[in-house]
Amino acid sequence: MLVTLIIFFAVFVQSSVGFGFALVSMPLLVELLGIQIAAPLVAVVAFTSEIFVLLRYRHALQIRTVVRLVIAALVGIPLGILLLRQVDPIIVTRALGVILVAYALYALFSPRLPLLANQLWAYGFGFVAGILGGAYNTSGPPVIIYGNCRRWPPNEFKSNLQGFFVFSSITVVLTHALSGNYTAVVGQNYLYAIPGMVLGLLAGFSLDGRINPDLFRKIVLVILVVLGIRLIIG
Repeated sequence: MLVTLIIFFAVFVQSSVGFGFALVSMPLLVELLGIQIAAPLVAVVAFTSEIFVLLRYRHALQIRTVVRLVIAALVGIPLGILLLRQVDPIIVTRALGVILVAYALYALFSPRLPLLANQLWAYGFGFVAGILGGAYNTSGPPVIIYGNCRRWPPNEFKSNLQGFFVFSSITVVLTHALSGNYTAVVGQNYLYAIPGMVLGLLAGFSLDGRINPDLFRKIVLVILVVLGIRLIIG
């Protein structure tokens, strides 16, 4: 029952604003199930929910933008893996947390936000996302910041993020599968997660058109502050 409730809330956040599933679900599920079960469970539920969110907003998908982000991420991932061997992960994750909090607070309270008109910026943000994904499985924040700076409207924001996240999730799910992490217990908990996932998707989709773009942007930035603080404190 607790797994169902946690997944419901996490998927609701994901389907409402386009990200935040792992931010909500991972700490709670680790406490409840342990890391060995929670990590592969979160990976496969995230992948499933991302597919449905992507299908929901597929008409708003900017394929070329997502391709740029993914190509650059593919270049960055090997460097991230190398970085993992050379740099203390605590230093990098805390630095990322500080950047997220600083950016989000600036964007919330500054009347003038940076506008990235040139789409080639996607390569830079995708590259950084790949490095962070390869090193610490935290590829989302650079892409979220990029979407904010590009002024993506809500449906476009959610669709483009899912396009990128699906790519990331495939990599994570395959890694867990090859490592033998999908046990019978994980499968059983996935079955418990399905009702929560379905209800979370329906609840999130019901907000379509009810949140104006400016409020949506502020909600995203507040969640970024929370994500940044979590990275800082570990």
